[in-house]
Amino acid sequence: MTAAPPSAAYLYERVRRVIPPIEWSAFSDDIDAILALKRERNAVILAHNYQTPEIFHCVADIVGDSLALARKAMEVDADVIVLAGVHFMAETAKLLNPQKTVLIPDLGAGCSLADSITAEDIRLLRQRYPGVPIVTYVNTSAEVKAESDICCTSGNAKAVVESLGVARVIMLPDEYLAQNIAAQTDVEIIAWQGHCEVHERFTPADIRQLREDHPGVSVLAHPECPPEVVAEADFSGSTAAMSDYVGREKPARVVLMTECSMSDNVAIAHPEVDFIRPCNLCPHMKRITLANIRAALEQNRHLVTIDPQVADRARRAVERMLAI
Repeated sequence: MTAAPPSAAYLYERVRRVIPPIEWSAFSDDIDAILALKRERNAVILAHNYQTPEIFHCVADIVGDSLALARKAMEVDADVIVLAGVHFMAETAKLLNPQKTVLIPDLGAGCSLADSITAEDIRLLRQRYPGVPIVTYVNTSAEVKAESDICCTSGNAKAVVESLGVARVIMLPDEYLAQNIAAQTDVEIIAWQGHCEVHERFTPADIRQLREDHPGVSVLAHPECPPEVVAEADFSGSTAAMSDYVGREKPARVVLMTECSMSDNVAIAHPEVDFIRPCNLCPHMKRITLANIRAALEQNRHLVTIDPQVADRARRAVERMLAI
């Protein structure tokens, strides 16, 4: 007989340092229902690092940055995948699992980067720069991926760019990520002018003020931040790399220049580290809640579908990335 899943009351022990009891009382019914629904439907929940702790630590089966979720989506042994993240992540899960049911709890969970470029934009870029390969960040629609040569994430962008063995690439849509990678490689990078609405708000002055207010603090910045922010930081890397840094270096005090919930989720694993939390929320990530995850499983909503011709081409760009 399969063991019963842990109850919400048991799971509270994981998150009690970041979720007060009065908030937890509003979550427990949904958590118990989601745990039961996952068993009934043979479903798994994939959650990005920016999800809130009650999702990330209590109902998710697989967690990580966009690269980790892309890799692990291929290994899922389930009939249903619920993507607790934004729409392009759900599309990527569907690309890699075309026969599975993939659900996103809120169709409005978009991305400023994904919205900054279209398939037509890429076709025009190919006319302007014939023969130059196009490296596309996974934070894009399936239609954009389908027009690209290969995808990348913030965690593997440098490796992807250098794997092509060419002197020049087009990298899109995040201008700051492209500029930060260009500083690490001899490959010439032509950038697009898309920005993440969370990371573009951080400034070097923010970091200097944090160092003044919290002497000795270690500053970790996501590479979607402007280059001048990355230059002021002690370390720059993907959300997975930042989490690994905290676990490896054990700084006494740290600040993560990225989305708010990331600090809460990493802090749970490292109670000995003092986390300073400058809060820039992603409004799209925060559209995902326990209530709409539950509704997704109860009502089979919202189904992620991709035109087969688009899917075949987009899948190749993602698979080329994963092969590196």
